[in-house]
Formats: sequence, structure tokens, C-alpha cells
Amino acid sequence: MQVQTGLDRLLEHGMEPLAGHRVGVVCNQATIASDYRHILDHLLPHHQNGTFEIARVFGPQHGIWGHTQDNMIEWEGYIDPVTGLNFVSLYGEHREPTEAMLEGIDLMIIDVPDIGSRYYTFIWTTALCLKACRAHDIPVVILDRPNPIGGTQVEGTMLARELDSFVGLYPIPTRHGMTLGEAARYLARTEFAGVELDVVTCLGWSRGQYYDRTGLPWVMPSPNMPTVDTAVVYPGMCLIEGTQLSEGRGTTRPFEIFGASYLRGRELADALNGLGLPGVHYRPVTFQPTFHKFANEVCEGVFIHVTDRSAFEPVLSGIACIQEVIRQAGGSFQWRPAPYEYVWDREPIDILAGQLWVKQAIEDLTPISDIRERMRAETGTFHSDWAETLLYPA
Repeated sequence: MQVQTGLDRLLEHGMEPLAGHRVGVVCNQATIASDYRHILDHLLPHHQNGTFEIARVFGPQHGIWGHTQDNMIEWEGYIDPVTGLNFVSLYGEHREPTEAMLEGIDLMIIDVPDIGSRYYTFIWTTALCLKACRAHDIPVVILDRPNPIGGTQVEGTMLARELDSFVGLYPIPTRHGMTLGEAARYLARTEFAGVELDVVTCLGWSRGQYYDRTGLPWVMPSPNMPTVDTAVVYPGMCLIEGTQLSEGRGTTRPFEIFGASYLRGRELADALNGLGLPGVHYRPVTFQPTFHKFANEVCEGVFIHVTDRSAFEPVLSGIACIQEVIRQAGGSFQWRPAPYEYVWDREPIDILAGQLWVKQAIEDLTPISDIRERMRAETGTFHSDWAETLLYPA
């Protein structure tokens, strides 16, 4: 049976919960139903006939239509010429909805596709909407979607509060194992007590399912997330953004490819494969990014082939990749300087890793097994809280 998203289930019931409301909608280009039609295409006729009013449409990072690249400050607002609706960015001067943005809204609908990793900013757009809506007594409804990389595995570090940023505002693991609806429930309980929250759950999804096993259409949730395979490696390979290595932006397979102009791909692949990390094979590649780091330069590196998703540890893999580059390249390797996500007073690798010890462990070439044990100790403290928020069976 094909999985139904929260949006599919809302449509199945004729959108009755929205009747008579002035609605805010948080969405992007990937917010589609199983018929491939965008949420606004489904809602607009009801807005036009007066069943309910779409007061404002909010877009997360990359814009409502997913057209801007990473770390680009976006427009504050405009009237969309196609729908006639008021579009507002939550990745511009304001990331938390202001009182003016919420004026006239009596129900907030949030349907954005998270990909299961703390760095991905849509979960923090959701968190700031919960915060603002609690302050203004506006109920929030999450239209839930499957976690594209499944909901059974938790990995990485727990974010230290002093390293909060828009790639991690509140303490959750790097790979958090929750759907957006579950994450919202967790944050409502731990950070935003009193917010009125309802989750329209998916139907037919089990925690072990990856997105390409759900029967649902995949739409790129952001410009550099082209496939489910990209999402699988992302919890580890986003750490490359904290370095001057190319994470494959400017190629057709970002995050699955990484490297630099000064590396020797075959030696790097041999070294990584020699670690015996589970569920993964590293293949040497030569690539030439069309933009971003090393634009138009020939680079060598590796392509990450995940051979067993259930065994693969993406965060550990990402750390191992950086360590092996340091072993091979020595002084040529550099960490990326600030700013990152408009944070000037902390190093990018620290806010991505979520703990200060990670950078030191990488530089010290701490054995991967020791790093694994330390991360498991951190995420172990999360499991009891995590279990209380879950909405779907294993």
C-alpha cells in the first residue's frame, strides 16, 4: 500500500479542519500531494470560494519554490503573481514569524519535507513557528511526512546549547530519527510547553521505511538534495561544509561526492575502505565543480556508495572522511572560517558538529571506534525522551 502523507489525509477529508479559518501556510516546492500537485494548488480553490482564507504563505530556506542556493538571504515578502497570495520569507531578516507576519492568522499549517538531520534548517523554521504561535495563541497543525532516511537509527552528537545556530537550535542528535511531526511534538514538550499542536499523521508508514520504499513521489526539498541517496549520506557529509573541501556542490551528486584539487582519489578511497566501516564503499572519482568551492578546477576525491543502509553510520563516515584527508594532505587541509549561517563568533565545524570535542578528535586522529563510543553515549541520553514522541510503529 502506498503511504499517505498528512497532506493526502487532509485532502481525503475535504480540508474540513480549515473551514472558517484565516490560515498561514508554511511550505516549499516539495510540499506536494501523492497526485504530484502542490499544496497551494489544492488549497487555492477553497480560498477563492470563501471556505477559508489563506492569509499568508511562508517559505523556509531556499524559498517557497526552492530556487536559491545555500546561505542566500531571501526576499522579505511579495504578492505571488500566479496565486495572488501574500508570500513571506522565513529565511531573510526574520527567521521567526513576527507579530506583523502573524496578524490575522488564526491557524498555522506547516508542511515542509525534513530529511532527518539536525543541520537541515526546515526543522528550525518549524521550531520558531511553534515559538511564535505559542506567544500569539495560534494553533499549529503539522501535516506530517515520512522521514526519508527512516526512523529507527539515531546517530551523532547531542547539540550543546552554547553552539546553537540555525543548523541546530535545540538539543537533538545529528541524525534524530524523527518525522517533522514527531520532532515538533518533542520540541513542544521540551522547549515550547503550552503551544497548541496537532499532527496529521501519515498512514501506512513504518519507521524502517526509507522514502523510496513508500510509493510517494520524490521532489528535491532543496537545490542540493537531488535524491534519497543524497539524504542517506547527508548526516555525515554535511560536516564537509565545515572545511574547505568540496562537498560536491556544483556537481550532480552533492554530498555523495567530496574532494579537493590537491587530493589523490585512489589513495583516499583505499584508506577509507581499509577502515572497514559497515555498509559503505568508497570509490575514487575525478570531478570539476561548476560553482562553489574549487569552481572549474579538477578535483579528486571519492564517491560514497551505501551498500547496506541499515548498517551504514553516516556521521561516523563523515568524520572518517575528514580524518583520512588530514592523514593524506597534511598542511593542505583547512577548516572553513566563519561566518557560517551568519554566525561570526564560532567555527563552522563546531556548530555543525554540535560539540567542541569533535573537531579535536578529528585533528588528533582519534580512533573511529572511540569516536563511535562517545557519540553513542551522548545519543543514549536522548532515547527515553525520544520514545515518548513517536507516532509510528517500527
